[in-house]
Amino acid sequence: MKLPRFSVFAAGAALLVSTIACQSTSDVATDAPAGESTTEIPMPGEGITVRTGHGDWLQEVFLVDIVNIGLEELGYNVAEPVQAAYSALHLSVANGELDYNPSFYDPSALGMFENSGGAEKLTLLGELVPAQAGYLIDKATAEEYQITTVEQLQDPELAQLFDTDGDGKANLAGCPTGTGCNERVHHHIDVYGLQDTVEQDEASTTVMSADVVTRYGQGKPVLFYGYNPHWIFAILKLDEDAIWLEVPFTDLPGDQAGATEEETTFNGKNLGIPPVSQRIIANPEFLAENPSAQRWFELVNVPPEALNEESLLIYEGENTPDDIRRHAEEWVEANREQVDMWLDEAQQAAN
Repeated sequence: MKLPRFSVFAAGAALLVSTIACQSTSDVATDAPAGESTTEIPMPGEGITVRTGHGDWLQEVFLVDIVNIGLEELGYNVAEPVQAAYSALHLSVANGELDYNPSFYDPSALGMFENSGGAEKLTLLGELVPAQAGYLIDKATAEEYQITTVEQLQDPELAQLFDTDGDGKANLAGCPTGTGCNERVHHHIDVYGLQDTVEQDEASTTVMSADVVTRYGQGKPVLFYGYNPHWIFAILKLDEDAIWLEVPFTDLPGDQAGATEEETTFNGKNLGIPPVSQRIIANPEFLAENPSAQRWFELVNVPPEALNEESLLIYEGENTPDDIRRHAEEWVEANREQVDMWLDEAQQAAN
C-alpha cells in the first residue's frame, strides 16, 4: 500500500471549461474540483536508487525486506541487496558503495565501526531489533528445584539434572567452536566456578537448538545459552517455558571486559551479558540528501517475537527469497497502522 499522493492545482476555471470539450472522458480527472489540474507532488525518493546488503543470517533478509518495503513506499527504487561479511558491508557503507546496512550489532560491533571510519564515515540509527543473550533453563525445573542463578550449578546434584551424556556434568547447549559466544561461555564456566560440574556442548547452533526442543518436548530438563531473537523462542516461550538465569557478578572476556553490572542487567536480572541492539548503519552523505530515508531508518522497529516467528518459518523450510519477501509483506500489512504512521512522519521529514 503506497503512501497517498496529493494533487496541486494551477489552471483557472475558465481554462478548464474551454478545454473540457476537446478532451475525452478518460483525459479528465472528473473528481478534481473545477479550475484545478492533476499535477502530482513527487514522492521523497522518486528517481533515487538505494543500495544495501546483509550478512549470511537469513533472518536479516526478512529485516532488509521490511526496511526496503518502507523505502519503496516512500518512492525509492531499491537495488538487489548484496550478501557479504559484516566487515565488508560496513566498509562499503563507509565508502559510499552501499547506502545502508541493517546488520549492525551494537555494542558488540563497535570495534568494527571504528575500524570502518567511525562517526565521520558512518551513522548509527534507531533500534531495528532489540536482542539479549544469556543462560536459560526450562521453567518447570527452575520452579521444582528453585534454580535462579548459574552459580547454583556448582551443586553436583543440580548439575546432574542436565547431564545428557552420562558423565555426571551438566551439558550446556552453548555455541560452536571459534565463535565469540563460545569463548564467553568457557570464560563464565571458569569464573563462576563451574569447571567440575558444567561442560559446554559445541555443535552447530541449529543442531543443539533442535536437541533442546526435543528434550523439552520429552519433559526433560534443558540448559542452554540463548540469543533472543531466535526460532527456539517461538517454541520455548520466555517466562512461560524457559527462564533466564542470573549470574553472581559481571565478568566478560576480550573487548567487553569492562562491562558493568548495570550494563548486563535486563529486566531486573543480571544476565552477565549486555543487551544487543540490531541497528541500521548508513552513509552520512546519503542521509543528508535523503531526510525521509533517515527518518524511516530511525523509526522502523521489529519486535523480537516477530523475528522469532520468522526464524521458525525459515527453519521449517520457508526459506527462499520469495518466501521471506512474502513474510515481510505480511508483517507490514499486519502492522499497517503503525507502519503508515512511521511512513507519514518520514515523508514529512522531506518538507
